[in-house]
Amino acid sequence: MNDLNRREFAKAAGMGLAAASSFYIGTPKGVAGPNDRVRHATIGIGGQGRRQSETFQNFDDCEVVAICDIDPSRLADAKKRAPNLEKCREVGDFREILDDSSIDTISIATPDHWHGPIAIMGALAGKHVYVEKPCCHNLNEGRLMVKAAKKTGKCMQHGPQSRSGRSSRAGIQALREGIIGKVRMAKATNSQLREPIGRAEPSDPPPGVNYDLWLGPADKTPFTQNRWHYNWHWFWDLGTGDMGNDGTHQIDVARWGLGVGTPKAVSASGGQLFYDDDHQTPDTQVATFEYDDCLLMYEMRLWADYPLEGFHNGAVFYGDEGTLGIDPRRVVVHKKGEEPKQIADGDSFADHPRNFLDAVKANDPSKLTAPIETAFETVTLVHMGNIATRVGDKLHFDSVSCRFTNNEEANKLVSRHYREGYELPEV
Repeated sequence: MNDLNRREFAKAAGMGLAAASSFYIGTPKGVAGPNDRVRHATIGIGGQGRRQSETFQNFDDCEVVAICDIDPSRLADAKKRAPNLEKCREVGDFREILDDSSIDTISIATPDHWHGPIAIMGALAGKHVYVEKPCCHNLNEGRLMVKAAKKTGKCMQHGPQSRSGRSSRAGIQALREGIIGKVRMAKATNSQLREPIGRAEPSDPPPGVNYDLWLGPADKTPFTQNRWHYNWHWFWDLGTGDMGNDGTHQIDVARWGLGVGTPKAVSASGGQLFYDDDHQTPDTQVATFEYDDCLLMYEMRLWADYPLEGFHNGAVFYGDEGTLGIDPRRVVVHKKGEEPKQIADGDSFADHPRNFLDAVKANDPSKLTAPIETAFETVTLVHMGNIATRVGDKLHFDSVSCRFTNNEEANKLVSRHYREGYELPEV
């Protein structure tokens, strides 16, 4: 593929599906059939991307043909840590993956600010997409991802593995069967001890890194080690804080168990109450999402190595006959007058990629356990909670217009400024 500069990239992104496809996207060879091996590529090969790649490579009906990362050292490290990736082609620019018509599926494990743009372009390029949480960096991106998946008919699966986990699904089924009676409230808990990141001065990017492409839609800012691998989570222009990082998992299970969609209102607060470092996003955060007949709460402490409600990272449901808790390791029910009882063991990470591949091979997005439509409903809560925290106001939300009805400062955060050359493609 020719090396597109940013202006050419923008031209392609803005031309629409048909024209953009002929400009920088190869013609898809067609979905793999039931008896074919799916040809897969991973974009972003840090810890989560490497784990995804290993999992996909272990399936007999899937071949990981390429791994992509803007940092050459990450590519080398992935092959060192995962021998089954040794023969994968190494790619430094994700557009080369999109341009390869022989690739059926992509997974996206980049920083958050690239999730939505690559997913949209991937679907428009004829790829089925597995995108890590949170699926989008802002609400407008999520809306366009839903539109792109619908327009192209491609599978677009969101990363939270609990949706395919046998244990989590058993817990949700128990709730549906009334094991703790009428459920009126759920709490998503995120309690863990994260290390402080300190303060970092601007420096040169590592050798071989295209830092301009790494920043992509984000404003041009000096490179620092604290805005680089993993620590980018804690800066608003690149990440979504830990509510978007880990909290997406717990909020997703809580919303799933309650059987609700988008809330009508949110109140939230938080801040840097423990660490004194370069973080922009909170280390402590609480949010309450209001529905007509129930509440969903989120509580986060990144300085606590002890559980909340008996779970470090999980969702606890409160019914009129007891409580039920779900985390990736177990499901525990505590009925009134009885001892707590574990009713299911932990989930398997591989179940979720397996579900994605099955839907791809059937060419049927309805088989996905975490389709982009469901994902966007969950991540809407994440963004509502973060926006309410940042503006310091109770917010009322209209899901049809994807706007807040009582705060224009909040509406400025529904989308973002996209740097010239990295605007979103038309859908």
